[in-house]
Amino acid sequence: MGMDMIVERIEHGAKGPGSLTFVGGDEPLTKTWAQVHEEARAMAARLQQENIGRGDHVAVLGPTTPDLVTAFQAIWLCGATLVVLPLPMRLASLEEFTSSTKARIRAADCVAVLVDPDFAPFIEIEPDDPPLLALDQLAAPGGPSADDFIRPDYRPDDLFVLQFTSGSTSEPKGVVLPNHVVAANLDAIIEAADVDIDTDVMVSWLPLYHDMGLVGFCILPMSAGIDLVLAAPQDFLASPGRWMEWISTYGGTATAGPNFSWVLAARALRRDGPALDLSSLRIGLNGAEPVDPESVRSLIAAGERHGLRPGAVFPAFGMAEVAIAGSFPEPMTGLNTDVVDHERLELDHLAVPVDIEHPRAREIVLLGRPVPGLEFRIVDPESGDVLGERQVGELQIRGTSVTPGYYKREDVNRELFDDGWLKTGDLAYLVDGQMAMCGRIKDVIIVGGRNVYPQDIERAAGGIEGIRAGNVIAFGSPGRAGKEQIVVVAETRVDSGLDAIRAAVNKGSIAAVGVPCHEVVLVKPGTLPKTSSGKLQRALCKSQYINGELEIVAEPAASG
Repeated sequence: MGMDMIVERIEHGAKGPGSLTFVGGDEPLTKTWAQVHEEARAMAARLQQENIGRGDHVAVLGPTTPDLVTAFQAIWLCGATLVVLPLPMRLASLEEFTSSTKARIRAADCVAVLVDPDFAPFIEIEPDDPPLLALDQLAAPGGPSADDFIRPDYRPDDLFVLQFTSGSTSEPKGVVLPNHVVAANLDAIIEAADVDIDTDVMVSWLPLYHDMGLVGFCILPMSAGIDLVLAAPQDFLASPGRWMEWISTYGGTATAGPNFSWVLAARALRRDGPALDLSSLRIGLNGAEPVDPESVRSLIAAGERHGLRPGAVFPAFGMAEVAIAGSFPEPMTGLNTDVVDHERLELDHLAVPVDIEHPRAREIVLLGRPVPGLEFRIVDPESGDVLGERQVGELQIRGTSVTPGYYKREDVNRELFDDGWLKTGDLAYLVDGQMAMCGRIKDVIIVGGRNVYPQDIERAAGGIEGIRAGNVIAFGSPGRAGKEQIVVVAETRVDSGLDAIRAAVNKGSIAAVGVPCHEVVLVKPGTLPKTSSGKLQRALCKSQYINGELEIVAEPAASG
């Protein structure tokens, strides 16, 4: 793109006609990127009054609002580093939310916290803590204007974003994303997705504290001046059908969501209502969690009467450690899968192609080729040997948008790279240049010398009546003689017929991986542990199971 500095791109994008429209409230609110930039410069001048400048780390806590997006840009204009703090997934975990928020603020060495007034009560200020600055006051009229902003020198190696990976709250890891790394990934996305700055309309409800929402659907449109239609996650979750309505109303061309959100969208599209116009959509990314091919097909079928083009919806791969985009298929090529013998995959770590009718057939989603600037290789996790096509091993990545490491975590960084290649911890294989993901190394359940992938069991259980889809966790638990046994923990809304549900889950596990469950535990809705971005936490669930901390649903006592 030519401009090395993202701030220069933001300034350039503000000269075009592109706009930002907030939906989800009572009335949509539209601002041009020029207006956002003017307001951000005024807010940056206020931050400069607080002595915030180059090299400072500034945390932001708040829901998706116009002020939040302005604050992001204001921080970057000051030359400071943005640290977006995650919001609580569930109100029940407020105590945990407060402690994890404080842990991130400390781990990131923040000099200030910009906070939405509604969330200020959750940060208890102690003497050594950085000051809290209220977002509404920073955005209020009066005080310094855009003309009072003093533009600093920006440098390509300035730390642009410190992106915390969702994980355990005790030791949050901040992914270091310098300006040049984020800029390289933005260029890669623009090229891989054939982005047209003048005609594309991006639509998103993704949380802005998650890399897919922040980099893909905030920094990219802001820095390129692309039209963006933005909602908050709670707006989508309260009424999933609105996502598709926004695409229809605004002529959305690009959007993204995790697999579960597309399942909810398909359900909404199947309802008897007026037809929408989804014909404009050309990039419907399914990412951030394992992709179920059946759910993609179900969405395409549900979207047919609304003009949804089958090629528009496809899975891709990304991770915070490469800014966001890792691999991407050719736009409009839709869902592509690889059908392999699951027994050879589990026993021999080989992806041997078979016919879809084969009794041991397993369909694996292809996630496209590395985006421009990145290279992939597959390595045997034990020997370190580089493997050939269709051999399963650890996915390693190198290139222009790979993080230099985690912030002040030398203990982890020593293990993060292998001769300049980022070790992802993911098991995958390559076929015809495309990448297929099998699962996380640490999550694989080893039963009788076979690698059993928990998501295969989770997918089978998620389709069972009485089980909440997307709320199933499978893991291995030590059994006799140290052998692993399969345990499934699933959320259910029902409180009767539980034995039949457990039997169905066990039957599903046998059908999916050929191994029965040692135990099926049914728990209350909303109690499975998830990260701030909604990913299931298998390790934490396993420890809750071992320690007897799960909120188990009890069969009602027989009356009489």
